[in-house]
Amino acid sequence: MSWRAVHVAGTNGKGSVCAYVSAMLHAANIKVGRFTSPHLIDKWDCITIQEKTIDESKFRKAEDAVKSRDSSKNIKASEFELLTATAFELFALERVKVGVIEVGVGGRQDATNIIQHPLVTVITKIGKDHLSLLGNSIEDIASHKAGIMKNGVPCLVDATNPEGVLQLLETAARDVGVDYLQRIPSLADDGMADLQSFIAKSDLEPHQQVNLSLAYGAARIAIQQVAPTVYLPTILAGARGTSWPGRLQTLNIRVLTGRAEPVILDGAHNADAASVLSAFVTKRIRMPSRPVTWVIAMSVGKDPRELLSCLFRSKDNIVAVEFGPVAGMPWVSPVEARSLLQEAKSLGLEGSLENAGKDVPGALRLATNTAGGNPMVIGGSLYLVSDILRLIRNSEDKKT
Repeated sequence: MSWRAVHVAGTNGKGSVCAYVSAMLHAANIKVGRFTSPHLIDKWDCITIQEKTIDESKFRKAEDAVKSRDSSKNIKASEFELLTATAFELFALERVKVGVIEVGVGGRQDATNIIQHPLVTVITKIGKDHLSLLGNSIEDIASHKAGIMKNGVPCLVDATNPEGVLQLLETAARDVGVDYLQRIPSLADDGMADLQSFIAKSDLEPHQQVNLSLAYGAARIAIQQVAPTVYLPTILAGARGTSWPGRLQTLNIRVLTGRAEPVILDGAHNADAASVLSAFVTKRIRMPSRPVTWVIAMSVGKDPRELLSCLFRSKDNIVAVEFGPVAGMPWVSPVEARSLLQEAKSLGLEGSLENAGKDVPGALRLATNTAGGNPMVIGGSLYLVSDILRLIRNSEDKKT
């Protein structure tokens, strides 16, 4: 490949780490591309060059070229393999120096793992997700994630993972011949005082601090190899203002429902992410005698009870909905709204339980009416996040 990679695996946080790394490399004047998944609104918005979404016309041209090769050589690549190849094609065409690559699922068998000589690999928080593909235990899942490690390449891992997972990753690193493996954050961090000062002045949640630390460590390692004259403390400027849509996002939905108060939008879709969201809601917006109203959707294959029990309190209100078709991912489907409500009832909720079916705009209006001025949260699925952001964009486009 004509570019070098920062390769990021994990269950939670990997998209945020990629966003931070990309922003910091950009701040270092390194031409950078980023490939994350799934897309948010449009199929091509998972690919950025210099912190800007690739133009649709460029994406379509590269995608056509990739599909043509796939057809002529009878490869029969999967949708995600074609998308990955399109991203890599664009990185070459745009002459990026570094590509920041998020693993799709797992690691070892993921399409992105065609990368042979990354600058650094990163493994974020590991939890139970995609069990049908990766195994039923967290150790099985961690083993898949460890598959991105490469001989002679440094690897950074989230130190908040369970000790058993960390030991498994360290054993895998030794077996592969990883240059060195470092737990982040670490008491032995060298040259990280600038990062600690940055974090102290920020309003980041604990998991966001870990993600930023992983990203800063990875960016430093990458820069030392491709642009060693860069003064490293200056790259933190790139992290300032970096956000990752659909993750603890404060959102105004007035254009859709007339609601004056902002809502929280978060794609939490597994127990660990739901626990983070629940802690954030409790800390920031939940108040005595003011129940939270939730708009919830989930993908088939997830564990509704595990996720919902993390989020809901007895007086909360629930509006269950089903997200729409996902472009390029026909295998993804929503849990029926009535099933989500049945699960909520079994948890003993005493608040309002409403079925919006497949009507996402209707779910927002219903939740707005139910909540009044009280807190409102939309979550449970990144695909629901996509639907919401698309609705807002389309409504705003109509106004202009």
